Amino acid sequence: MTEIPGAPPAMVEIGRRRPIPSPLLWPSAFYLLAFAAYAAVFPFLALYYQSLGFSGGQVGLLLGIPPLVGLIASPLWTSLADSTRRHRTVLVITILTSTAGWAALPWIRPFAAIFAVTLAIAVLGAPVMALADTATLSMLGGERDQYGRIRVWGTIGWGLSAPLVGEVLERHGLPWMFGVYTGLMVLSLLTVGRFRFSLSAAATPLGRGLHMVLSDRRWLVFMVAVLVTSVSLAGQSNFLSILLEQMGTTKTFMGMALTLSTLSELPVMFFSPWLLRRLKPEGLLLVAMASSGLRALLYFVAGGPEVILAIQVLHGLTFPALWIAGVTYASENAPPGLGATAQAFFGSVLMGLGASAGSVVSGFLMDGLGIRGMYAVTGAVVILSMLVLLILDRRR
Repeated sequence: MTEIPGAPPAMVEIGRRRPIPSPLLWPSAFYLLAFAAYAAVFPFLALYYQSLGFSGGQVGLLLGIPPLVGLIASPLWTSLADSTRRHRTVLVITILTSTAGWAALPWIRPFAAIFAVTLAIAVLGAPVMALADTATLSMLGGERDQYGRIRVWGTIGWGLSAPLVGEVLERHGLPWMFGVYTGLMVLSLLTVGRFRFSLSAAATPLGRGLHMVLSDRRWLVFMVAVLVTSVSLAGQSNFLSILLEQMGTTKTFMGMALTLSTLSELPVMFFSPWLLRRLKPEGLLLVAMASSGLRALLYFVAGGPEVILAIQVLHGLTFPALWIAGVTYASENAPPGLGATAQAFFGSVLMGLGASAGSVVSGFLMDGLGIRGMYAVTGAVVILSMLVLLILDRRR
């Protein structure tokens, strides 16, 4: 399979209108495998670092600094892919090299060495999801509002993986999560060869394109709101395993909590075309902010593990809604020929700067205020930011 130079998006692998065009089975399979791999590692990573004897601040640095590096690395990788039109090659290289880093991590013990490896992983793996999203949107052509129904397979992969991996870790120990991740990501490479990228005949130069984005007030306001929300979400996801451990739950229970939150994504993903038509990306962003702030505050007052399970239902209106809003907004407002770069810009704010700041801040807040105090502060900040955004929007 080759890329089609100059082909408009609507012509890329979209011949007839079907619920899921057959070529889109490949990005669906990629999301399934990749997010199953992510579910094997990221929910348990804070717990793994804590098991090595690291403090809350050290755990926060290990979780927070690598995404900050990815903030810079992702646009560089995707701009290389856009300028050379070698999107698939860049995607394969970054998957292989970052997966090798994860495979090596359980054999390392000193904090400094682990920190160095996680930085390398962040640089090498930074553009993977931005490039996958770019391929999916290109293959959807004029039906980009159907993105959520393709991306939902990532939700399914996460939901299937989390409880199974939790059981494996309960029986065999936390280091096994790295082996599961490696196997699943290697399998995902089998799908990448079928990806198609639409290539603009007249791409906007990178410097001019970035200037267009950074000088656009709408882009900046949208991305600041994404940043604030992602800071809270980083604490919610990265430190939930610690909260549950303090409540005396097992790792299997942690996997169940992740599965429940994953199931809550399914209706949001499935009905995302309707949500986008009614709310637009900006309205869906506000829904994500309100739900994220409320969810963090509910963690603050939660009385036991069963309450946590109920709170997990809100997850569908937090990260998935934020992701769909941002991916759609970036796709609709990307400068010509810089589709992958625009996706990387959004991804860098969400998964780079937001995840980094959220992990570091949450780690130090946890040291100073405890896990519940951390949730109270980050939840309140999101709610206040949403109110400010509503006031500014009304005035405008």
